[in-house]
Amino acid sequence: MAERKKSIAKEQVTTVLESGEIPIHEREYTADEEVLAALGYKPEFKRDFSLWTSFCVSFAVLGLLPSFASTLYFGMGYAGITGWSNWLVQITAAPSVDYGMAAMILAAASITDPAFVPQNYQVFLLTVFIMLIQSCLSSMPTRWIANFNSVGSTFNIIALFIVIITIPAATNRADQGLPRFKASSEVWGIFYEGTSFPNGLALLMSFVAVIWTMSGYDAPFHLSEECSNANIASPWAIVFTSGFGGLFGWFLQLVVAYTVVDIDGALESELGQPYAAYLLQILPQKATLAILALTIMCAFSMGQGCMVAASRVTFAYSRDECFGPLSNITKQVNRHTRTPVNAVWFNSLIGIVMAVLIFGGELAAGALFSIGAVAAFVAFTIPIFIRVFLVGDRFRPGPWSLGRASRPIGAMACAFVLLMVPILMLPSVTGRDLE
Repeated sequence: MAERKKSIAKEQVTTVLESGEIPIHEREYTADEEVLAALGYKPEFKRDFSLWTSFCVSFAVLGLLPSFASTLYFGMGYAGITGWSNWLVQITAAPSVDYGMAAMILAAASITDPAFVPQNYQVFLLTVFIMLIQSCLSSMPTRWIANFNSVGSTFNIIALFIVIITIPAATNRADQGLPRFKASSEVWGIFYEGTSFPNGLALLMSFVAVIWTMSGYDAPFHLSEECSNANIASPWAIVFTSGFGGLFGWFLQLVVAYTVVDIDGALESELGQPYAAYLLQILPQKATLAILALTIMCAFSMGQGCMVAASRVTFAYSRDECFGPLSNITKQVNRHTRTPVNAVWFNSLIGIVMAVLIFGGELAAGALFSIGAVAAFVAFTIPIFIRVFLVGDRFRPGPWSLGRASRPIGAMACAFVLLMVPILMLPSVTGRDLE
C-alpha cells in the first residue's frame, strides 16, 4: 500500500480528516481525487467529463426549448430537507420531461390526423417506453454518456436558434388579417387573466415555468466525481448553463408573446398540448410539425440528461446509506461500465410509478412540474442560507467563487425563494372554483 506524503486534510473543502491525517490507498491520487478523499469518499468513477461535456449534460437537463414547450401552460395560464428536496427534484425530472415529450408526439399525430384523440393510457405507455430507452442510454460508460450528451446539447442549441428565427420569419398572422406581430403596448401593458388572483400575484405564479426550466443548471455538481478539474470546470459549467439558458429563454418568451394569437385557444385546445396548439395558430401545418419534431428530439436529450444527473444523486445518497437496505444495491458501480447502473434503473422504476399520475388528469400530472420547481428551490437555497447567515468567516472558498459578491447575491437569492415558495404552492383558482 502506497502512502501519500502530504495531508489531504489541507484541501479546500471541509474535510472529515484531522490535520496531518493521511489516508492509505493503492495508487497516486489526482488533484480531483484528493478532494474527494478529503471528504471521506473513495474515488470510483472515470473522470471522462470535461468543462464542455459537463456543460452539455447541464444544458441538456436545462432543456430550454422542450422545457418551455412542456411548461407553456404554466407560463401562459398562471403561472436532511436539502438532500431529500434535491433527490425529489431529480427523480421527478425525467418523468415530467418524458410526459411532456409524449404529449408533444401525440399532439403531432393529432395534427396529422385530426380524428385521432390521444388517450391517457397512450400517453402513459409512450412515457414509459421513452423512459426505458433513456435508462438504457444512461447505463452506458462515462465517456459514451459524455459524447452522447455533447451531440445532444449541440443539437439543442442549434434547434433553439432555428426555432427563435423561424417563428417570426414564417408566421402567417398576416394571412389571418392580423399584424405580423402584436403591438408592444399589448405585450407589455395587458395582463392575461388566467387565474382568479390579482395580476401582480398571477405574474409571480407564472414563474413556475421559468423556475422549473432553470432548475437543471446544477447537473455539473452531480457529475463532479466524473469531471476532470472539477473545482473549476463544474462551477463554470453551471454559470454557462444558467447564463445561456436565461438569455435565450428570454428571447423565446418574447417571440411567443409577440406572435401568439389566442391564449385561451392554445390552453384549451383539443390537442392537449398548448405549445403545439400555439404553433398551429401562427404557422403553416408543415412548419408546425417541423418545429415540433425539433422540440421532441431536444426533449429526448433532456430526459436522458435528467436520468444521468438523477442516478448520480441516488448513488451519492446510497453511499451514505440513505436508502437503508436498498443502499447496498443502489450504491453499486457496474464493473463493466464504471457507472451506477443500479441507481439508474431504481430511479426509472420510481419514475414509471410516478407516471401513473397521468391517469389522474392534467392537474395530477402537472403536479410533477410544481413539485420539481419547489423541491429544487428548497434544495438550492438551504446551503446558500447556511453559508450567508450562519457560517460567516468559517466558510472556505474554493478556487472558483463569487468572492465579496457571494454574500449579497446569496442574501437576494434567499429573499426571492422565501417570496416564491408559498406562491408556487397556490392553486390557479379561488373560492368555489376550488371544488
